[in-house]
Amino acid sequence: MKKTMLAIAATLVCTTSAFAQSSVQISGISDIFVGSMKAAGDDGRTNVVNSGGLTTSWFGFSGSEDLGGGLKANFQLTSFLQTDDGTQGRFTGDTFFSRDANVSLSGGFGSVLLGRWMAPNFLPSVVANPLGDSFVFSPLILHMNVPLFNRTGWQSTTPSDTGWSNQLVYSTPDIGGFKANLQYQFGEQSGDNKNKKNVGANFFYFGGPLTVTGFYERAQISNPGAGSYLGTTKTAWMLGGAYDFKMVKPYLSYGQSEADDTDVKAKTLQVGASVPLGAGSVIGSWAQTKLSGVDLNRKTLTVGYDYNLSKRTDVYAMVMNDKITSYNSGTSFGVGIRHRF
Repeated sequence: MKKTMLAIAATLVCTTSAFAQSSVQISGISDIFVGSMKAAGDDGRTNVVNSGGLTTSWFGFSGSEDLGGGLKANFQLTSFLQTDDGTQGRFTGDTFFSRDANVSLSGGFGSVLLGRWMAPNFLPSVVANPLGDSFVFSPLILHMNVPLFNRTGWQSTTPSDTGWSNQLVYSTPDIGGFKANLQYQFGEQSGDNKNKKNVGANFFYFGGPLTVTGFYERAQISNPGAGSYLGTTKTAWMLGGAYDFKMVKPYLSYGQSEADDTDVKAKTLQVGASVPLGAGSVIGSWAQTKLSGVDLNRKTLTVGYDYNLSKRTDVYAMVMNDKITSYNSGTSFGVGIRHRF
């Protein structure tokens, strides 16, 4: 009996130890706003209750297992969500886990990841502007990533989505505040397109009040999902940064993008600032994109206030003006709430 009890106790200790080495988390962001929207070139105004005013809503699972010796196995399965009506994805036809679907190994060497993850362009553009990853109100993100389905025909300057599927990523360890990612997306094409692929890299330096970031991409494959050949080779790069003076945090970024089947080059400059005020911040950003070879110039300005109700919940109010050469301008505004869980 004594031996049996000892065996059971040993089993329980081992089981507890195994669970202690693994963790799984459910997390996400729910962001919804009330607004009146009119982009440059729109014929009329649209009053909305929409999802993702400051951050695209998402939910999902992530976890890690301690393999010993400083080595960990990690996974991410996260999906975008339209909080206003419960629709999955960012748009019709978006894959279910279009935000993240990957497995990685990490340790003192950095990490190696396989699957769907951020494209090189995404995080640097988020870090380099005060409105972060707002696909509704951030001028930089709008110019880079959001086409206008109106008579302007405005196209995003990002080569191939903000996330890449079927990719291999090597991330360096943190070296004195510096980190970098090297990314390769397998095209998974056959025949004449068998060598088509996406490659890119980005870097980040966080040194006290100073932030510096940048990316380069060369894309031939579309996203999300399995993807297909774009029919051209698109390249893009950007450099950006910020400096926190405590009283004000200014932001600056500049980038270019082009495709080999056209002489048009997009050149995007963005300046912005965040000023602490009370329990929140006044934030503002201005972006200008000039298209060389054609007489087309887009300028977008957003100013707003983001107030923290708690560490996980904030409310915000934003006003945005959008102009494109030869088209009527548009002004949008929205008031929303964002909750992290």
